Formats: sequence, C-alpha cells, structure tokens
Amino acid sequence: MKMENSDVKNLGRVNDSIDSAWTRMLERLSPHGGVSRMLVLLVLAFAIFAVLKPSVFLNGTNLRNIALNSPEIGVIAIAMMLAMLTGGIDLSLVAIANMAAITMSTLYTAISASNPALAEQGFVLIVLAGIAVGVLGGCINGLLISVVGITPILATLGTLQIFNGIAVAWTGGKTLDGTPAALTAVGASTLGGIPTLFFVFILLAVAVGVIVNRTPLGLRIQLQGANPTAARYSGIGRRKTLMSTYVLTGLLSGIAGVFFIARNPTASADYGASYVLLVIVIAVLGGTNPNGGFATVFGVVLATLTLQIVSSGFTALRLSSYQYAIAQGVILVAVMAIDQVRWRRRRRRPQPTAQPA
Repeated sequence: MKMENSDVKNLGRVNDSIDSAWTRMLERLSPHGGVSRMLVLLVLAFAIFAVLKPSVFLNGTNLRNIALNSPEIGVIAIAMMLAMLTGGIDLSLVAIANMAAITMSTLYTAISASNPALAEQGFVLIVLAGIAVGVLGGCINGLLISVVGITPILATLGTLQIFNGIAVAWTGGKTLDGTPAALTAVGASTLGGIPTLFFVFILLAVAVGVIVNRTPLGLRIQLQGANPTAARYSGIGRRKTLMSTYVLTGLLSGIAGVFFIARNPTASADYGASYVLLVIVIAVLGGTNPNGGFATVFGVVLATLTLQIVSSGFTALRLSSYQYAIAQGVILVAVMAIDQVRWRRRRRRPQPTAQPA
C-alpha cells in the first residue's frame, strides 16, 4: 500500500516537530547560566578574601595550595556530576578512591619488601592496579543499578558501607605508608609554579567534557536523565547507558585515589570523609540538575575552585571548619532558591502561539 503525498508530508511535519521539541528542551535545560553564575561567585569570593586578608590569602604558597587541593576533589565532583546527569547519584565515590589508594600502597609495600628497585620501576603497573580497582567498584555499582534495578542512592549507600568495611579490615584501621617515589615526585612537582596535578585535572575535565558533549555516549547519558521514557522509545538502552556511566565514575574515582596518594604518600580508610557531601554541593553549584538531564563540566571546575577559595579564605581569617560548612550550606541554598525563582518566572512567560501549517 502506497502512502499518499499528504501522508508523507504529515509524517515529515511530525518528525520535524519531534526534533524541534527536543531542541527546545535542550535549550531550556542549557547549563550556561550555571557557568556564568560560578564565574561571578569565583571572582567575588577571590576579591573579598584578597581585600580582607591580602598578606595571607594572596601569598604564593596559599595560591599553590588552592591549586593543589582542587584536583582530588574536582575529579570526584566530575564523577558525581556524571552520576547525577543520569538522574542518579553515587555515594561510594570516596570509598572507591580510598580502596584504590590502599591497593597501590599495599602493592608497593609488598613488592619493595623483596625488591625495592622493582617496586620503583613498576610504579606504572601499581597505578594501573589502583585504577582497575576503581573500575571494578564502578562495575559493581553499575550492575546493582542497571541490572538488579536498585535505586542509585540505596545501591551506592550499600556499596559505600561495603567498601569502607573492606578498607578498615584491610588496613586494620591504620594509616598505610608507602608510595612510589616517582608518584610522590609528580604530586610535589610544578609547572610554571602551578602544581602538575592541577594540569592533569584540567586535562581530565576536558576529556570528560568531550565525552559528554561530543560523543553518542554523552548524548545517551543526557537523554536518559532528561526523559527516561523518551530515551527508551528513542532506542537508547537503559542498562547499557547506566552501566557505562557508573564504570566511568569508578574510573574517575580510581584516578582520584592516585591523586590522594600522590599528594599525601599515605592511604587510609577514612581519608576525605567529608568529601561526599562536598562534591554533591560542587556538582549542584556547577549547574548540574539534581534530577538529571543536563550538567556542565566547566561549571563543576569553577565550583571546585570557588569552594577551595572560600575554604582557603576562611583559614586565612582563622574561621573554623564548622563555619565553612555553614557557608557551604548558605551558598547552596541561596543558589538553588535563585534557580527556582528564575524557573518559575520562565514558566509564567506567555508562550508563542504556533502558526498553522
């Protein structure tokens, strides 16, 4: 049975309408507002503390410490952003990073006990083993969420407890010493006065940005978070998308574990215990929609630097960590309230009427 010309034209109009609807949705969900907001907050925070305590805050050592502390938190925040982009969350990121660091320290200590030279020469394999542990942790989360069907917050809360328990049993609750000298040297090195780890962090952020915005996987992740039902009817496999996402977050967690042990040549089960809530704050401040659908890596990088500047400024002013925690909450609540007001105003605007075909 042949289709009439009018039917073909109507079908074409329907397809065009679907495409334009997706385009309008992506434009509405555009995260560029989060980037501009974080640029303003970053400049404002830097200016305030530079005026209040210039002798301490503008010191070269303090600025290097900001750049040195940012990478490990920033990488975990980007991993959290990816999980939230699908409409989920990953509470086990820091625990996976600690497992990776403990693995590297244990391997180095065991090898160096019999052959110190071999332990130093094989530091690349030791690093790869730590990253592999991170990928394994991400695979476990992915299986629980995509195959078993457990809600992400409950699945990763459970794996958080499991990984922490394994780490405590593994280390006996003690801090492990032992890191390849080459890895420690990288953590202490600088390029033009800026820590090398900061440049590595920027390269990772660029790579993740390319994956999210320029690859089919990134598009599937965004559509899965924006509208799971539409994504399913578009032929996007939910299981494959979620599995790939959590494997990627595990990979980034393993790299964060490398940063842990490169910056501080020790490993423990409770390192970075406060990072979980911090990276959630950073991801949301950076423009990530907690319900999924859109995010921006650049915004997360700016949010990481902003909160590190605020933390350093509070230290320069001799304010406590509790006051810094309050400041985090105030910034987050204020930004979310502003976003809600802007969203309501946008919804109240009269929509243009469609012209008849």
